[in-house]
Amino acid sequence: MLKRVVVTGMAGISPIGNSWQQVSARLKAQSTGIRFMRDWDKYVGLNTRLGAPADFVKPEHYSRKQTRSMGRIALMATYATELALIDAGLLNDPILSSGQMGIAYGSCAGSFEALIEFGNMLLNHNVNGLNATSYIRMMAHTAPVNIGLFFGINGRVYTTSSACTSSSQGIGYAYEAIKYGHQKLMVAGGAEELSASEAAVFDTLFATSLQESPEKSPRPFDSDRDGLVIGEGAGTLILEEREHARARGATIYAEIVGFGTNSDGLHVTQPDSKSMQTAMRLALQDAHLDASAIGYISAHGTATTHGDVAESHATAAVFGHHITISALKSFTGHTLGACGALEAWVAINMMNEGWFHATANLENIDPACAQLDYIKGGIRTLHCDYVMSNNFAFGGINTGLIFKRVTQ
Repeated sequence: MLKRVVVTGMAGISPIGNSWQQVSARLKAQSTGIRFMRDWDKYVGLNTRLGAPADFVKPEHYSRKQTRSMGRIALMATYATELALIDAGLLNDPILSSGQMGIAYGSCAGSFEALIEFGNMLLNHNVNGLNATSYIRMMAHTAPVNIGLFFGINGRVYTTSSACTSSSQGIGYAYEAIKYGHQKLMVAGGAEELSASEAAVFDTLFATSLQESPEKSPRPFDSDRDGLVIGEGAGTLILEEREHARARGATIYAEIVGFGTNSDGLHVTQPDSKSMQTAMRLALQDAHLDASAIGYISAHGTATTHGDVAESHATAAVFGHHITISALKSFTGHTLGACGALEAWVAINMMNEGWFHATANLENIDPACAQLDYIKGGIRTLHCDYVMSNNFAFGGINTGLIFKRVTQ
């Protein structure tokens, strides 16, 4: 029998705060986390100067021994997971090391300081600077492995390193692991650290914002948008089999009822509206819902020309022109491997509180984008029972997640 899956713990590290209280205040005030990155002046040929750093330092109670295998990505992921486990009432619970709990967590890559250590070796033909933890900090699965080591979690591990869908795939695969009875609980999410090299990836594609004023960019779906801004952070959701959660009296924030993922098989960087539609429909099919049941959509909304247009038309094709939508990346920048988890965390909290944030900087909707009910100018009071969070990544990988409001 298929199991029902609920969210019993949530936490995030983001450019607009590291608690829901901080984040919600910034969203309501339309105060973004975008900053002018003066330090990037040293990179010859790098055009963008905007970034969205998180306010994060290593927690004082983390020892050197515990963190020697962690770069910034793994540190943020571990701390977000600690906060989520506390929220779920599971920190230090024996079930973490019972084999009944697993991890599905991702990032685009490992920490860049470790990559530099290997780059120095290759460029200068000298291994000075390498140490026993260099690879552990660099590897694509550094976040889930370090989470498992830190908390003693010994169930299955999924490493979801799929660019912008890393954490939404992590949540989706964690949901399926519980749904099909492989695990009772899962740590799910993703993380990313801010680096000029990641900004350069999009700079070479002419996809970054060249604005010099942090308060004016990014502008998803706006006719004056000029590209994305790179951010950083980590987001963790604790997923649990519903009956197990109810038996221990856990707070249930939402139920995950639908997950869809696919790839377009067409182009490594150009988004495809039809395959985006397919991912959304797959999530609806998994949830056994009509499109009309969804009350709000958390958009991927990167503020790139092709991405916004393709996403908006895919959304309209599936949900019609009256669906309410907004984009968190207008506040946080594109947090890459963390974005799906942060956007799910925010969407669930807003659903439970009955309001939804606007898309920051959205003033004039691009006529090339589909007609939708874009939230702009301030928060929208809205009661709905289902919200959807969509993400789309390089390689044509698409995800859709559907969360149901739970009345306890």
